[in-house]
Amino acid sequence: MFSKPISPPLSLTVAMIFLLMIHHGFAEKEINTALKPGGKWVKREVTLVKDCLRTPTEDSNLDKFGGLPSKRTQTTGFFHTQKLDGRWWIVTPTGGLFLSRGINSVSRITTQGGKSALKEKFKSQEHWTTDTHDMLAKHGFNTLGAWSTIDQSKQTEACTPLLSFMSRYGKIRGGTYQKPGHTGYPKDCPFIFDPAFESFCNDYAAKMIENRNDPSVLGYFSDNELPWSHAMLENYLSLPNTDPGHQAAKNWLEARKTKASSPTIITDEDRADFLAFALDRYLSITRSALRRHAPNHLFLGPRLHGSAIRQPEVFKTLGKYVDIVCVNYYHAWSPSATRLEMWNRESGKPVMITEFYAKAGDVGLTNHGGAGWLVETQNDRGLFYQNFTIGLIASRVCVGWHWHRYADNDPDDKKVDPSNRDSNKGIVSNRYQPFDDLLTSMKTLNRNTYALVAHFDSKKP
Repeated sequence: MFSKPISPPLSLTVAMIFLLMIHHGFAEKEINTALKPGGKWVKREVTLVKDCLRTPTEDSNLDKFGGLPSKRTQTTGFFHTQKLDGRWWIVTPTGGLFLSRGINSVSRITTQGGKSALKEKFKSQEHWTTDTHDMLAKHGFNTLGAWSTIDQSKQTEACTPLLSFMSRYGKIRGGTYQKPGHTGYPKDCPFIFDPAFESFCNDYAAKMIENRNDPSVLGYFSDNELPWSHAMLENYLSLPNTDPGHQAAKNWLEARKTKASSPTIITDEDRADFLAFALDRYLSITRSALRRHAPNHLFLGPRLHGSAIRQPEVFKTLGKYVDIVCVNYYHAWSPSATRLEMWNRESGKPVMITEFYAKAGDVGLTNHGGAGWLVETQNDRGLFYQNFTIGLIASRVCVGWHWHRYADNDPDDKKVDPSNRDSNKGIVSNRYQPFDDLLTSMKTLNRNTYALVAHFDSKKP
């Protein structure tokens, strides 16, 4: 952890120790966590804003995008990245230093119960839009994450649209299917090598990117959770002989093995290099399409997950194309400083965490879906948020984080994928009731982000 309480001298009385615990908030230093419902509860430590800042207040005098004004940055009229004194930043269109604090899927609830709740609570969609933007701003969120469909004409937040090049192409081509949380592909082989994929990306980007001069667009994601793994070479080779993916893998391997002493043996080095080869082709196509139609905005690339986040060759390849490396980061109570450093070192680019969350058992949902941690209460969810994001701020390579998601899953929605049917992921319930304990902790962290940056940077040599 980044801050650990010092044990008091044994000479202190029990009463004095108790008073110290209350004063410093040590009673909240550990909370119960589990990996899934019915799993073993394990106590885990949390580091909170009050452990880092003597008197948390609120960051002030920010620019209209929520950035900290600076005379050391270049003003381009659009978001870009810059490294200053060993720390990575996003720079706002007006030159402010900015860390992206976002919420994914800021959208209306589409079930009948959700529609009734919206009408009862907000009276109209327009009032929901206004109130939701206000709520996000009040609690220190400055970015609309992926899948957000809220009307952005009155927005104060930056936005990060998800284009979904590959999954959209797959729906037209055929062969895709629904997996928990993302699109599935035959043998986990995206259609990277299809001759039609490149022209599709260009045409699709031309239709989707309407705001090429909009300064509030932070950048574009290309896809969500594609199956980048060391198994790709054998997976492509297992496709039918006529498949373009099979042919590409076969040709690549044959060219590589012409001088090899064991041409029939596939090595771990082969697997890693083919993964880099496939990712390079995907990135070159999608980045080219984006740059053609949105030259002013950041290319955020594909949102990574699973085994991909452990592969250095993935990040080295990403670094050739993306402006920010984006990771859906699960199964870590606190972010790994070593892993964050590897992502940055191999890519040479800053990092953004584009999914993370914890779900609690106090709202009546079964919480079987999704990869987030299980905790007991909404207050515990807020403590997790502070603990996780403090680790990101301390890393100096992370330029933002997006909580997944705005509203809880609605069990009445039978159309969603299995990971989004029954879990407490939202900052509001599936009937638009805000989780105040969670939001209070989020606000404290969000409103002290730049003070926390100063705290950690003051400790660097």
